[in-house]
Amino acid sequence: MGAAAAVVIAAVATGAWWWFSPPKFVLPPPNPDMNVVLVTIDTLRSDMLSCYGGPVPTPNLDALAARGARFTFAHAHAVVTLVSHTTILTGLLPYQHGVRDNSGFRLPDGTATAGTRFRAAGFSTGAFIGGYPLTKRFGLTPGFDDYDDRLPEERGLVMFSMPERRADVVVSHAIDWIGRQTGKFFGWVHVFDPHAPYTPPPEFLALSPDHPYYGEIAFADHALGALFDKLATLARPTLIIVTADHGESLGDHGELTHGMFAYESTLHVPLIMAMASPGGRARATARGAVIDAPVTHLDLLPTMLDAVGIPADPALGGRSLRDVIRTDRAPDRPSYFEAMTFNLTRGWAPLRGVLDGRSKYIDLPIPELYDLRPDPTEQSNLAPTEPDRLPPFHQTLRSFNVAVPNQPQAESTAVSAALRSLGYLSTRAAPRATYTSADDPKTLAPVDRAVHDAQELYEHGHVDDAMSRLAGILAAHPTLADVYLYLAYAQWDTGDAPAAIKTLETAIAHQVTDSNVPIRLGIYLAESGTDPARAIKLLEHLPPTDVDVLNGLGVAYVDAKRPVDAIATFRRILKLDSTNGFALENIAAVQLSEAAALGPSDPRRAADLQEAEETVKDALEVDPALADGYNTLGVILATKGDKAGAIDNWKQAVQLDGRQFDAMYNLVLKLSEAGRTDDARTYAKSYVASAPPERYAREIAEMRRFLGG
Repeated sequence: MGAAAAVVIAAVATGAWWWFSPPKFVLPPPNPDMNVVLVTIDTLRSDMLSCYGGPVPTPNLDALAARGARFTFAHAHAVVTLVSHTTILTGLLPYQHGVRDNSGFRLPDGTATAGTRFRAAGFSTGAFIGGYPLTKRFGLTPGFDDYDDRLPEERGLVMFSMPERRADVVVSHAIDWIGRQTGKFFGWVHVFDPHAPYTPPPEFLALSPDHPYYGEIAFADHALGALFDKLATLARPTLIIVTADHGESLGDHGELTHGMFAYESTLHVPLIMAMASPGGRARATARGAVIDAPVTHLDLLPTMLDAVGIPADPALGGRSLRDVIRTDRAPDRPSYFEAMTFNLTRGWAPLRGVLDGRSKYIDLPIPELYDLRPDPTEQSNLAPTEPDRLPPFHQTLRSFNVAVPNQPQAESTAVSAALRSLGYLSTRAAPRATYTSADDPKTLAPVDRAVHDAQELYEHGHVDDAMSRLAGILAAHPTLADVYLYLAYAQWDTGDAPAAIKTLETAIAHQVTDSNVPIRLGIYLAESGTDPARAIKLLEHLPPTDVDVLNGLGVAYVDAKRPVDAIATFRRILKLDSTNGFALENIAAVQLSEAAALGPSDPRRAADLQEAEETVKDALEVDPALADGYNTLGVILATKGDKAGAIDNWKQAVQLDGRQFDAMYNLVLKLSEAGRTDDARTYAKSYVASAPPERYAREIAEMRRFLGG
């Protein structure tokens, strides 16, 4: 009897547990008064998150998945940032919206996006951007009341590294905006941290010192926790959708980052949906649902619209995931994907493909077919052994009626340099009618690996080895415009202007037609003072809306003793960008030069110096981190007799930029004049150790004499 009672008690206890267990997550009924927040984490592999069984602790995303829906077989349609995000926001495939690469494409005017659709339905809309490829210039701003892309300014012709806005900064701006909203809103929060180069904060790098990519993901998760907490305090419920634009290869299939291939490392993405209700972060309102049915980025916009009761748009190819979450079943529907970057930039074969169920077909000169159930990492290409299976996939691919990409438009020098610093190519290759196995990215992957190796060498200070590696690549592949530009930049940065100019001239001799080559050549001719007349001839006929072209042209006018034309050219930059600190600083430098040419007793001298001082202070007001501005201000103050002020400004210039050699040289002179010999010697030693001898041989010799060496 006692045993039977125990059984009854156990049964009652079990029934009570099920009675109080939260229900499985489902998408709530359409609610026009609900907020929607889309979070995109750049370059995030799904198999990294701990809730997906990965090695990186991601407690905030895990908590979201534990009470929401986690999709195990979600896919992107492209493997670079701008293309993939454009698909997410428009609900259109790349060949439909027309954006096929990060460089040279813009979303066509009038294209409906999540921003325009939500704003038309009465939502406030805000976007908070962490990475350069999504800044305003690329066309995703329509529909957003606030498009916050305040990244650090690019410093001149950046090539090998580029500042980014950390996830905690992006999230803090989003939280501030959310706190100001009084009605319903749609917010898009984009964090860029997992993108290469991998430089997590030290405490997150310490989690896995040998895998800095892991630290970037852990930091992004940590930063997003504050956003999720904020959403849980709001009076309105909020649908949260978290995904990645694409993943990262990390060496899989010979690819270090992303963009060249479309294997699962980069095409398979995490996808989590959950509700943030008042108190929802503190208590579980639902238990997590794990969805194995295939879904894609095309489904995100229809799901968001459905959640708030905005009528479905039949022009969209995706579907709301409401029923998929409820049933874990999805209708059969093949999915298109592409990777066009290396076709557009280097002339390699275009990569297109389809996913049909768990079968994946990649259409290349060397075709590939994978069964992802037994082979999720795509180690066994079935195409050579099962060729009869290929025609149906090829026919399915043709059914998408994929358009050949339009020729990309030319980018400005600054945009091209910034994208290259993030590993994205921005050169242009002529289209071709046919491609062979020699053009297959699999065949040419070692070339890309060699370029990456050269970049790594450069970033770690092995400059000569990097330049030798780049020269070797060009010897074997003499038409790669991006490699010419990398090599020329490295030569320029080390002070060897003649070598940089010769490299660019060699590119032109090999009929490299990319517009960045003559632009860079003209700028280098101008800034080196090598041939101002030739620089002017080149730059005067290049795009008049390119800020860097205008800057180089202005410098060439200075070298040619045409100060009036120089100032007029720099003022043209300000008409394009009123907050361009470089243009203001250059105007101040010309004004200073004009004042210095006047005799000490000339009454115009003081007025010209004052004008130069006011101009450079305007430059520093719009860009407080402009090291060139502090150097120029130091020279102005020294000319006016304010030695202490001059020294302070030159120190600030060197602190901001350790390659401010003119400021460093001036410091040695003025500090030694003031009897501050120890300080002067410190700067002299830095000058000798770091100034490029090709450019500063005479000054280095002078510093060595000062040091007694």
